[in-house]
Amino acid sequence: MSLRTAVAAPFVGEGTDTLARSDFVVDLSLDRDWFSPEQAKRLIDVAASEGLLAVEGDTLSLQFDLSSVTVPPDYVPDESILRERSTFERVLDAVVAEGIDKQEAVASINGLQSELAISLETAAVLYARRRGIDVGTAARRAIEEL
Repeated sequence: MSLRTAVAAPFVGEGTDTLARSDFVVDLSLDRDWFSPEQAKRLIDVAASEGLLAVEGDTLSLQFDLSSVTVPPDYVPDESILRERSTFERVLDAVVAEGIDKQEAVASINGLQSELAISLETAAVLYARRRGIDVGTAARRAIEEL
């Protein structure tokens, strides 16, 4: 399961795409017992940096369709989702989500990187775009990293 699932869980529970920051933290830390309050706050930061949440004051808004996520009853997220992913990891996740084999994608991205003498992140964005996969946010981040 993914970062998207963990972020969506409090919103799914309330049936809304906006929540108060405090309600989000309470849901994940006290109600579900998935994270400490500090970790739940960290999840907000990570989700916002990934473009999954918009934060305006004390209000959190989902930036994806709530109905696109199902939270299984036995789902418990791993703490690894609390770390920010690299641009390469973000693009690779988007590519794999579109049904492309992970090993095939990595091999092709590495080939592009070598062939074109570009950064790994740039090669990943190019690979995704050639397959019609929208990775606009990651592309902007790759440009910033250059």
